[in-house]
Amino acid sequence: MSRYNYKRRKSREVKAGSVGIGGSNPIRLQSMTNTSTNDIEGSLSQIKRIEKAGADLVRLTTQGVREAESLGKIRELLRESGSDLPLSADVHFNPNAAFKAAETSDKVRINPGNFVDAARTFRKLEFTDEEYAREISRIADTLVPFLNLCREKGVSIRLGVNHGSLSDRIMSRYGDTPEGMVESVMEYLRIAREHDFHDIVISIKASNTVVMTRTVRLLVEAMDAEGMDYPLHLGVTEAGDAEDGRIKSALGIGALLAEGLGDTIRVSLSEDPEREIPVARELRDYIVAREGHAPVMEPELIPQEESRNMLRKIKGFEDKIVAMHADRPNDIFFLTDASMPVKNPECSGPLVITSRHANAPGEIMSYIDRFIAAGYRNPMVVKLRYDDKDIESLRIKAAADFGVILLNGYASGIEISNPNFSNEALAELELAILQAARLRMTKTEYIACPGCGRTLFDLQNTLQEVKKATRQLAGLKIGVMGCIVNGPGEMADADFGYVGAGPGRVSLYKGKELVVKNIPTEEALPRLLELISLSTSSRE
Repeated sequence: MSRYNYKRRKSREVKAGSVGIGGSNPIRLQSMTNTSTNDIEGSLSQIKRIEKAGADLVRLTTQGVREAESLGKIRELLRESGSDLPLSADVHFNPNAAFKAAETSDKVRINPGNFVDAARTFRKLEFTDEEYAREISRIADTLVPFLNLCREKGVSIRLGVNHGSLSDRIMSRYGDTPEGMVESVMEYLRIAREHDFHDIVISIKASNTVVMTRTVRLLVEAMDAEGMDYPLHLGVTEAGDAEDGRIKSALGIGALLAEGLGDTIRVSLSEDPEREIPVARELRDYIVAREGHAPVMEPELIPQEESRNMLRKIKGFEDKIVAMHADRPNDIFFLTDASMPVKNPECSGPLVITSRHANAPGEIMSYIDRFIAAGYRNPMVVKLRYDDKDIESLRIKAAADFGVILLNGYASGIEISNPNFSNEALAELELAILQAARLRMTKTEYIACPGCGRTLFDLQNTLQEVKKATRQLAGLKIGVMGCIVNGPGEMADADFGYVGAGPGRVSLYKGKELVVKNIPTEEALPRLLELISLSTSSRE
């Protein structure tokens, strides 16, 4: 895929009910219910709200056979109401539920990290090559009958890997790495191809946008190398809520969409699920509007590490990437336009580079790579102008544009120009984008799942309470997770975690270590604050 010119990756079409994903279809939008799937009326009502918001597909949790049966009843009622909206089942740790869901849904999500392998123990296990091969054969023993059933029922599959939910077997050989996430998927894809099953969509997610984007790119490379063209489902998992959730999602998903990757997207917000769809739609429409743009010059690619090392230095600001409205450096800046030929800047100071191209990030990256190839080494501040009057639109667009620039290793600083907002508002947005790209931490980071039918406490209000009590802890990463499926593993690199353990019960984690188990919900926040206080004071 091109770093500079927008063109969607070619993928095969996979059907979820009546909706095609991949191929020549538009990028599909989806969400997931947060009701109990056994609450048939409540789930059906929420599905209709999500559909009205514009979703092409809705997913429901099916943690057990009973929930998979309930999904079938919901689907029947939905069809009776005149809707053919596809319903997808979400399965973890329970192959029996997956087999039942293949009879009651249009698409089944399974996680290669826990479909056959036991729950994570986070123990260091050792496997000989022969033992490792036997474990893969054991996967096939369960997976192949599942593939055959899905083929018989006309049901598609999503292979969904999340950072932190890898099996102990994969962890033993690859660690909790992008390479391990990719191999976890590829094992299943090879088995499926061997048995001529191709109705598969792949997601490979993380709450860390750097990990998420790098892993998807590695996956595409791995599939290309083996002649595979399966469609991609994109998402930043556990993105949180409000402006931070939107910025993090737009930055990670937008960076990949801008490179032509992605056939269906979900913006995961810790809010009512129908609120995810307008964000996803605006993000998708903003990127795909670049289709057919005037070509951007394709220079020889500069290795990302080389460009990063060259560009991320401004005298006096060597320890951080500058957010122009927040930092107001005293250096003299020289303005250049990315549409102009590269020329000798005749100065050693920072350059501010702008573009009004329909694909401004692509033109800017092309200019910078040609600038470096010509032997010039000035630091670059990327400045993008927007005229949006709605702050949410500005957040989505700016995060998507700067996402592809920052996550590809460009820019010593960023500047957002918009006459409709104050310098303070723009500074806040610039810093939030840098934090979402994991380049500069200026406030508390919240890794929070959107909730689903497995969540057994009020996740949205709990997240607000945790944020209110900890917002002053700049640089700390706190996970608020609905259940053990999303924690502790999938909060991945959080410093502390608040994880649902059962009805009205919570467990607390320090990193991946369980330190307070199964306490009443009303005790959980005070105990979390106590844990954070003890841990941070011991480091001082």
